[in-house]
Amino acid sequence: MKTLNDIRSTFLGYFEKQGHSIQPSSPLVPRNDPTLMFANSGMVQFKNLFTGVETRDYARATTAQKCVRAGGKHNDLDNVGYTARHHTFFEMLGNFSFGDYFKAEAIAFSWELITKELGIDPNRLYVTVYHTDDEAADIWKKVAGLPDDRIIRIATDDNFWMMGPTGPCGPCSEIFYDHGDHIWGGPPGSPEEDGDRFVEIWNLVFMQYEQFEDGSRTALPNQSIDTGMGIERVAALLQGTNDNYATDLMRNLIEASAHASSTDPDGPGKTHHRVIADHLRSTSFLIADGVMPSNDGRGYVLRRIMRRAMRHAHLLGLKDPLMHRLVPELVRQMGGAYPELGQAQSLITETLLLEETRFKQTLDRGLKLLDDELKGLPAGADLPGEAAFKLYDTYGFPVDLTQDALREKDRKVDLEGFNAAMDAQKAKARAAWSGSGEAADATVWFDVAEKSGTTDFLGYDTETAEGQIVALIQDGAQVAEVKQGDAVQIALNQTPFYAESGGQVGDTGTIKTDSGVVTVTDTRKTAGVFIHIGEVTEGTVKTSQAAVLDVDHARRTSIRANHSATHLLNEALRKTLGDHVMQRGSLNAADRLRFDYSHNHPMTADQLAAVEEEVNSYIRQNTAVETRIMTPDDAREMGAQALFGEKYGDEVRVVSMGREAGSGKGADKQTYSLELCGGTHVRQTGDIGAFVLLGDSSSSSGIRRIEALTGTEALKWLRTQETALSRVAAELKTSTADVPDRVRALLDERRALANEVAQLRRELAMSGGGDAGAAAPREVNGIKFIAQVVNGVTGKDLPALIDEHKAKLGSGAVLLIADADGKAAVAAGVTADLAATISAVDIVKTVVAELGGKGGGGRPEMAQGGAKDVANAEAAIAAAENVLKG
Repeated sequence: MKTLNDIRSTFLGYFEKQGHSIQPSSPLVPRNDPTLMFANSGMVQFKNLFTGVETRDYARATTAQKCVRAGGKHNDLDNVGYTARHHTFFEMLGNFSFGDYFKAEAIAFSWELITKELGIDPNRLYVTVYHTDDEAADIWKKVAGLPDDRIIRIATDDNFWMMGPTGPCGPCSEIFYDHGDHIWGGPPGSPEEDGDRFVEIWNLVFMQYEQFEDGSRTALPNQSIDTGMGIERVAALLQGTNDNYATDLMRNLIEASAHASSTDPDGPGKTHHRVIADHLRSTSFLIADGVMPSNDGRGYVLRRIMRRAMRHAHLLGLKDPLMHRLVPELVRQMGGAYPELGQAQSLITETLLLEETRFKQTLDRGLKLLDDELKGLPAGADLPGEAAFKLYDTYGFPVDLTQDALREKDRKVDLEGFNAAMDAQKAKARAAWSGSGEAADATVWFDVAEKSGTTDFLGYDTETAEGQIVALIQDGAQVAEVKQGDAVQIALNQTPFYAESGGQVGDTGTIKTDSGVVTVTDTRKTAGVFIHIGEVTEGTVKTSQAAVLDVDHARRTSIRANHSATHLLNEALRKTLGDHVMQRGSLNAADRLRFDYSHNHPMTADQLAAVEEEVNSYIRQNTAVETRIMTPDDAREMGAQALFGEKYGDEVRVVSMGREAGSGKGADKQTYSLELCGGTHVRQTGDIGAFVLLGDSSSSSGIRRIEALTGTEALKWLRTQETALSRVAAELKTSTADVPDRVRALLDERRALANEVAQLRRELAMSGGGDAGAAAPREVNGIKFIAQVVNGVTGKDLPALIDEHKAKLGSGAVLLIADADGKAAVAAGVTADLAATISAVDIVKTVVAELGGKGGGGRPEMAQGGAKDVANAEAAIAAAENVLKG
């Protein structure tokens, strides 16, 4: 029996032998098609090749593409588990030609692969062609020898593919397998075509034309091929069934569910196991590709799928979470083909466990409310919309989950009433927003969110993506178009640009459409909408246009390094200074980082050196930076640090990095840094490069601030310091290693010379500065008094001179007025025996006032003051004598 893995390998191997390049599956979140919520076919990643926007080093490719259909026009969610072939997740095998081969080769490849490589009975195969495509019909006759009655011409759009209203398009040819007359159904195009007997297994698209707005078509210069084979359907027919859930992979997942729940896989819970098996694949792959459960966008679709599976687990009678226990089996089945599953296994497991644990806490109450509502209704009546909305609003039940629960009771939901209740809530929320004190034009973003939804952030995984412009804002109002030179704010359905939050600055870069370019200078976020602030630098830009978004890679790289270094710095401070250290603000910019933290004292040089070395040691450790999702309470319980002032929702991203010295790869307690954070980070700590502390300063009372550099900026700073040191060494005529000793010797010499100069100044002043008579004491009211104007000394020299004069007097008072750089410095002293009756403070204040100054102070024995100049010195001395006279 060919297993599903065998089929995948056979398909890819066959086309590799035919000169095709095997390309990995693109992520489920499309980077190059903003119109899609999830990748739903193999051609998504090659769209730009088909349109000629991009070229690669191969003209033939083959893939096994993971796909999800659970939202928008491709929504199979309601049918999953109840039919044989509906899935939320499926794999599409495909081969592609980009202007290389065309119909003849594509048909020949498909026939050889199906009938020879896979061994499918050619007598049970039918094909369809577009009704005017005689060329394809003739090739099928020639290659496969099919008679006319097994080449069915279809005149509808089912057999004509279009990328959009305009662009590449062309006829299709589908291959059907006949499962036998024991199953009801007819061939395609017949009244019974919806039956299960004839199943489409492969679709070949011949990209032959380009369609224009007026409906006209011309032949493409490079005609191409796009095919898609559903691996689950092929596996079913090769394994003798027409039920995809009976194939080996799905059966293994179903049995894993049955074993974990101790129930019969084919018993009354058969449908529940099928739902769980399907939804396990879609949820796990979505999480592995970076989608996390949330209340909007892709995260909301993921949560709907999760909760639908979890309700079916509940219906099996399980009291404990189930989904996370099935992840190892999924990894065993599909991890070889999709290594991202194994790489994200712990994140998938934790996310499923968290979501199911939280959901089970509300499920019983929600179902009880549903039962209570149904009891009061007539038999078979629809559930009122208000009741369905209450389930959604209070218990987090998506309306389709309520519909699924009612399906088993043969009831429906009044969707019109549900939508009315939803609209009423939005109106209430909008009114609350308008009065919340936000900026006057902030309500325009609420309107955008209400009309177009919030922005899906892709920037954890990529810095380049396509998005669709949903709003252009100028001067607080929406406009349809902006032109070169206009300042504009742009909202898109998805973006790789990070919006300023949690201390991390917003991204910059470019937004390009077919008609213009916007240079983005900042990114903000309001009402869940990412606001790209910038200027139109080329052409014009319009709403609804598709756009290529490119984040400034070098700037983002530097920001990531600074942000991750901030996490390491936070922990290093706690290790060095103590657990009282708490983050009190941060800035993670492109050129530096700033970190505010609680601490009462300046850090010593040794402490700064220890912190810097510890951060650098974990950078050199080069361990992976890991992210997981959990509740804020669970995160704090395991020791995660929270950002100061940040608001957290029901779920948070927990970022961990570094391993404690001597620890292995295991438990959380061995992780060095563990923080709640929604920002972007490096992949490995080694990506930070280097870390340099610039210094520690006071930010406010009890708050210190550290500034630091990382990566290239750190190296630039180190080079600057090295250059400056080398110049100093050259000036001192010594080596850089001896600069500290040489500088220390020069400072000692300078201090000695300064002391010598000060002593000489004092001696000169004591001698009268060339006017010896001016220093002679006079007697005022029986008190010896020296009053002198001195030059060549500073205000700092005066107290020492006063003390020397007082010592010589024995008993008396001294007044010195120094002419210091054009200003007057005043000092007065009174010997201890006179201090009780005469105060030096009174003398200084009187003299200062006479010299045109104010104030002065000190002690009764010694006081100082200052004034503008010494021009009125004689009058000032006379005023001092009057103080002595009383």
